[in-house]
Parts: sequence; structure tokens; C-alpha cells
Amino acid sequence: MSQLAYFLEKMKNTRVEDGTLLDKTLVIWGSPMADPNIHNHRRCPLVLLGHANGALKGNQHVKAADGTPMANVMLTLLQTLGVDDMKTFGDSTGAFSFTAPATTTVA
Repeated sequence: MSQLAYFLEKMKNTRVEDGTLLDKTLVIWGSPMADPNIHNHRRCPLVLLGHANGALKGNQHVKAADGTPMANVMLTLLQTLGVDDMKTFGDSTGAFSFTAPATTTVA
């Protein structure tokens, strides 16, 4: 975890054209398995860091509805980053809304 903090701090302090490297980047941190014994990939913590060149708003905590596949988040991120022709990803059941989730709190 300390290496992640170090990495993010370095990116935050690295200036590029009109912002920082962290402003231009999307870092996905988390676990792909909630229970690796049964390959359960539901209810996994996932942290999105950076602003993906302005595509993502920050300072949010979003809790997905029970049963939401992590693939929904991945599909939405791909579409947000310009992969418009992708309609599904893995076991996705649809797009994930970062603006109207089941539960949102602003930190």
C-alpha cells in the first residue's frame, strides 16, 4: 500500500502540459476476487485513482447494488475512454453509472 501512495504522489507532482500526470491517468486498484476459492468476483473493492484526462470526477464513494458484476465498471470505463463500439465486457450486464449509483457519498 505504501508503494501505491508513493506512486500516486510522484504522478501528482509530475507536471505535464495542462495539469499533472495523475490528472491524465486512470489507475485501477483492487481485487478481482472476493472469494478466490469459488472465483467469486462480486462485491470486490475497487478504487479508481486519477481523473482519466477529465473523464472521471473525483471525491466519490460509490457502492454498487448487490449482484453488480465488476465487468460493468470495466465496460463503462472502456466506453468512457473512447472504446465506443464495445457493448459487453466479460460477464457485464450493462453500463455502470458513476453519476446515479445506488449509494454515493462525497468525501
